[in-house]
Amino acid sequence: MILRATLADAAALNNLVNSAYRGDGSRQGWTTEADLLDGTRIDEAAICELIEKPGTVILTYREQIEILGCVELRIENDKVYLGMLSVSPTTQGKGIGKILMRAAEDFASENTITKIFMTVISVRKELIDWYIRHGYRLTGEKKPFVVPDTRWGIPKQPLEFVVLEKNL
Repeated sequence: MILRATLADAAALNNLVNSAYRGDGSRQGWTTEADLLDGTRIDEAAICELIEKPGTVILTYREQIEILGCVELRIENDKVYLGMLSVSPTTQGKGIGKILMRAAEDFASENTITKIFMTVISVRKELIDWYIRHGYRLTGEKKPFVVPDTRWGIPKQPLEFVVLEKNL
């Protein structure tokens, strides 16, 4: 079931996102960034800020009451930014990511938006290929990987983002 996140979900979302991207536990799934960055991906305070931010929503995928996946969606001009797509490492490969991607497209359509874009770390070839298989295309645009402070990760190598986009 897809539901919008509330402030009461912040702790569970923090655990989910960090388990999907960072640390040894993330190695159980295929979306890990543990070899690229040390530290955390996000914290509860930042999740609360996103939940309360106008034009931004975090959608959650739940089975019973457990949150197994989430995605951040932010309206930016005439596009939707898709970020923080996360699935619990122990349930990856079961279609939850695809369900969240469809929910993101529904969100865009409900807001009469016809484009979704995202940034992905350029060396994440397997992840980029996954998005391409789901209708995204590389735009050719690159952005520097800038971490405003070490709370959000410490790069182990030089990194940059590529921009992907999908027309709906």
